[in-house]
Amino acid sequence: MLEAVLFDWGSTLMDFVWDDALVEEGHRAGLRAIGRDDPDELERLSAHFRERYLPLLHAPGTVEEVEYPGLVRELLAAFGIVVSDPELNHYLLAEHRAWDPTMQVGATSVALLESLRARGLKTGLVSNATDPGWLLRADLERQGLAPLLDTVVFSSELGKRKPHPAIYEAALSQLGVAPRRALFVGDRLVEDVQGPAELGMKTVQAVWFRADENPNGIEPDYQAFTQIDVLNVVERLSGRR
Repeated sequence: MLEAVLFDWGSTLMDFVWDDALVEEGHRAGLRAIGRDDPDELERLSAHFRERYLPLLHAPGTVEEVEYPGLVRELLAAFGIVVSDPELNHYLLAEHRAWDPTMQVGATSVALLESLRARGLKTGLVSNATDPGWLLRADLERQGLAPLLDTVVFSSELGKRKPHPAIYEAALSQLGVAPRRALFVGDRLVEDVQGPAELGMKTVQAVWFRADENPNGIEPDYQAFTQIDVLNVVERLSGRR
């Protein structure tokens, strides 16, 4: 009997539309938030970030999550900018807000979660995300998703990225649900299909925003071309059709 549905976040419940120009825009906003507004300093700092730190955030196959606030503190220190903890938080908040346009919640994400909960199912989010949890949870509130999720696990808080089993196990433990009674929905064939499947969860590859074809992944139990297709899978696993 199905008891819970866990979701990836980016490219699943929301479309993550990245623009490289926003890297510098985030740094500009962060520096302004701590009283620094030197164009030359911004250009050099942003270039150093792209060369030294950006590869760490998107290193394929890495399951140890980076400690992003520490990286930012180190980045600033390389340019003689020493910040207090409150100043660092001001920087991180301003930078994160500059990146808001990259996150576009799916048109039926709220309706999907509401429908699952109406069926008596628990819901959860398991996401690889480097930003601090307090920023990410605020995003979920603005997107209207937070009240519809029974648990939320971010790699930045756990220290492990998908497909490390600990991140899925944390969510399942918080829900009190065994893997065989859970369904995982996400776009990536390794992080959102292979990882959960190895623990015993059923899987749905979400292809409504993008179609991952990673040759290192495995075939999902189901594919969903729209978010509403997830409900059809749930009905089947619940023995209703």
